[in-house]
Amino acid sequence: MLSLNAPIPGRVARLAADLHPELVAFDEIREHHSLLVKRLGDPDHLPPVQHEVRRALAGAPTFEVGVTGIDYFPNPPMGAAPVVYLSVESPGLREVHGRLVDEFGAVDGLEDGAYTPHVTLARGGDEAAAERLTERDVEPVTWTVTELRFRDARYGETVSTVSLPA
Repeated sequence: MLSLNAPIPGRVARLAADLHPELVAFDEIREHHSLLVKRLGDPDHLPPVQHEVRRALAGAPTFEVGVTGIDYFPNPPMGAAPVVYLSVESPGLREVHGRLVDEFGAVDGLEDGAYTPHVTLARGGDEAAAERLTERDVEPVTWTVTELRFRDARYGETVSTVSLPA
């Protein structure tokens, strides 16, 4: 899957690392963190998709993002449940996501419902442990997104970027 992601700052990675002892109750703990903006489909179509994304984002400004707490998805559309994540608030991110959904459509089964910006921490395991984590206070982290990254999930790598303002 090809996706467009917003990079996260070191402060968010440190927050995730600080939470690691509380995540050991889950089957899978994310080691590398990102903020999904939009799934874009087959990575073999990167060159035309890059062009179309840049066109769709023409004039899109940088935007603020904030981590506000911990939450979880009890029934994710794919993979093991629950999915524990850092909650993200960002009207600008929602605007960019909306532009891209207008241009590319929603990915069936994954983007059909409401978009919930988040940074995944862990998945699989005990829902009670996920519920306990939601009660934990976290120091809010805010940052400005100045670029978006095209990521090829086959290799787990960034393959190109688009700078903001676009």
